[in-house]
Amino acid sequence: MELFLAGRRVLVTGAGKGIGRGTVQALHATGARVVAVSRTQADLDSLVRECPGIEPVCVDLGDWEATERALGSVGPVDLLVNNAAVALLQPFLEVTKEAFDRSFEVNLRAVIQVSQLCLTVSLRFQIVARGLIARGVPGAIVNVSSQCSQRAVTNHSVYCSTKGALDMLTKVMALELGPHKIRVNAVNPTVVMTSMGQATWSDPHKAKTMLNRIPLGKFAEVEHVVNAILFLLSDRSGMTTGSTLPVEGGFWAC
Repeated sequence: MELFLAGRRVLVTGAGKGIGRGTVQALHATGARVVAVSRTQADLDSLVRECPGIEPVCVDLGDWEATERALGSVGPVDLLVNNAAVALLQPFLEVTKEAFDRSFEVNLRAVIQVSQLCLTVSLRFQIVARGLIARGVPGAIVNVSSQCSQRAVTNHSVYCSTKGALDMLTKVMALELGPHKIRVNAVNPTVVMTSMGQATWSDPHKAKTMLNRIPLGKFAEVEHVVNAILFLLSDRSGMTTGSTLPVEGGFWAC
């Protein structure tokens, strides 16, 4: 199915590894112009070698001032994928201020800041150079959430909370940005076999407890999530906004 993403300018956060990296690779293959954001320069260097022509930006999105400096002049974008996240897992009674603050800074606050920066820059260019809204070209934002946004998982109290908040933020963004022809949706994957997923769920006993709750009996691969992201970015989902799209093998059905 043709997604017609060629020539669109897309900013992807958390682009160095896992879902973000897979998204950049897939977008690059469609002919999209990609701005890849990661906090790890080595990951960006290798990504540029794999996908010549992408624009790398190295910044820790947990740092508000550094993010504003790095992305404030990135230029207008048509599409945005808020993928950057951390998973700092602790039992509820052992949750630390540091883990709480870091999780909400990256998983939620950065989504607000990056989206605002991209939209503000785009709106500025729209007035001067007939950009996105002035041209009547629809835009789209995809927030990468989690199945944990709607289901409790042991030792995930802070992580679940950040993703639950992200789902509601997605809905409010859709409500307020819809009049500007900007759609906002979330994808909510199950455990994905990225390096972070493998590290978190490598214990066979722990993995079995989760797999037993998934009707399809398996974890997701990166491409499963990337395909959902690309669909939501494309005009093929032109009447979809404010949604949370599960990519979780039926986990929410149980």
